[in-house]
Amino acid sequence: MVWSSTWLEFEVELAPDLPSAVHTDGTRLQQVLKNLLGNAFKFTERGNVGLRIERATGGWSRGHETLDRAPCVIAFAVHDSGIGIPEDKQKVIFEAFQQADATTTRKYGGTGLGLSISRELARLLGGEIRVESESGGSTFTLYLPQSYVMPREREEAPAVQETKAPPAPLGGGGETPVVVVEEQISDDRDSIRDGDRAVLIVEDDLNFARILVDMARAKGFKAIATTRGESAITLAGRYRPDAITLDLNLPDMEGWTVLDRLKHDKATRHIPVHIISADEQSGRGLKLGAFATIQKPVTKEALDEAFARIRGFVERQNKSLLIVEDNEPQRQAIEELIGGEGDVEIVAAGSGEAALNLLRERRFDCMVLDLGLPDMSGFDFISRLKNELHVDDIPIVVYTGRELTRREENELKRMAEAIIIKDVHSPDRLLDETALFLHRVESNLPEQKRQMLEQLHESDPVLAGKKALIVDDDMRNIYALTSLLERHKMKVVYAESGNEGIEALEKTPDVDVVLMDVMMPEMDGYEAMRRVRSMEDFRSLPIIALTAKAMKGDREKCMEAGASDYITKPIDAQQLVSLLRVWLYR
Repeated sequence: MVWSSTWLEFEVELAPDLPSAVHTDGTRLQQVLKNLLGNAFKFTERGNVGLRIERATGGWSRGHETLDRAPCVIAFAVHDSGIGIPEDKQKVIFEAFQQADATTTRKYGGTGLGLSISRELARLLGGEIRVESESGGSTFTLYLPQSYVMPREREEAPAVQETKAPPAPLGGGGETPVVVVEEQISDDRDSIRDGDRAVLIVEDDLNFARILVDMARAKGFKAIATTRGESAITLAGRYRPDAITLDLNLPDMEGWTVLDRLKHDKATRHIPVHIISADEQSGRGLKLGAFATIQKPVTKEALDEAFARIRGFVERQNKSLLIVEDNEPQRQAIEELIGGEGDVEIVAAGSGEAALNLLRERRFDCMVLDLGLPDMSGFDFISRLKNELHVDDIPIVVYTGRELTRREENELKRMAEAIIIKDVHSPDRLLDETALFLHRVESNLPEQKRQMLEQLHESDPVLAGKKALIVDDDMRNIYALTSLLERHKMKVVYAESGNEGIEALEKTPDVDVVLMDVMMPEMDGYEAMRRVRSMEDFRSLPIIALTAKAMKGDREKCMEAGASDYITKPIDAQQLVSLLRVWLYR
């Protein structure tokens, strides 16, 4: 394959005896190859750049244990007709922040970090990078074993008081993340024993947090308390509480992000989360999987009722599901899909009136509703449920084969927690949505159903197909972020400066979200965000600021400049994906 322009020719050559596949980490391999190719294009003004992939029997360092042992080694050779690298500089270029000639930084830009990172990635993949160069051209060759499984890194349990313990850092600039020690609230975390009921209280108002701790104890719970979102996620993973109360206005991140993180982690997804906040979007909380909501200011009676309801829910082993469906075979199929594990009691109704009578007699934890009922429409049923029975806190999953108009779909989104149109993938989604609203423990489900959920979660419908603009002057960060977003089926465009970012937005008006590095030369991210917000078309566009440090006042500074939210480097991949879900959901 050959691509050419007036100045540069690009050729990809595959040797005829290559094996059918290479078993390695595809994301890291892409990062290394993109970096090598990016450098080749950057330093080659005229002539050609090429990539040749072939079997190799030598060329790597003597005594390289993994490559020497491998039955098959693959060489990825990137060659160019560029400026070349003198022999005495060929080792230096692999050191962080080094380039062969200081003038290249001024002419071509970049930090010199790319090759250092690529060398480490090659090592993680069991291989290495070698370079051959002279004036007028260079060849960088990545040698990899055809099949290699990276050893697992030893995982350290995060310290409870640390709010920054990212499991999957992306794009760090060598900075040490700041450890923020929050003000301690006296709680029971050190006295929790097997069999104790525990509740995690996430509240930034210290006085109100202490009130909630006392109320939890009065209801028979051990209490764990924190004022920060990052700590809440760590504590939930460590202690696995029976329930969580969540304030949405936290100092380090939005409570919506905390809720999203909890509900997208298999270890914490089943834990009921009771929102206690001044935020008025209670319906949104239920849609995202919250157990219930109370709006501040709140009375003692309301809190008593909330803790009593939490206690009743966690002590009740079987959760209850109402299926409203008149088609008998369809109803049986739904029961078989959702039930069978002994943790869900399923009750069925064949008409809207029969379902309303059941709801007058008892409470259900979740409902699956077909819109095509024999005696009333699904819209009328939901209206009567809310207006006659005054039931507005039961999650409703609409499961229908009807073709909905745009107006009907918008109306249902306002009235119900989830809408599932019956198609080839709908059983997976139905299982997933009901598991979320019934707070089922995924590890207790049969293997087949766990596999269904795992396959479904590989593609997030909130992110899939959305377009992100990455604005960052470090190509290493762009590669890492692009790889992450593309795994979630997002489309990515990028710019390497604030000016280029603004130009990219003007040329690409369908961008859904911007990831903006704040530390860039010439025009920094703060100025770039201010300019974006001055443009009428982009005043409501979600912008997530990427900051290199976690210093007091950083969040406020980003928000004042126009950011919707911010995240610190090294970037926690899960937190970034969660932020994207929260803002793109809106």
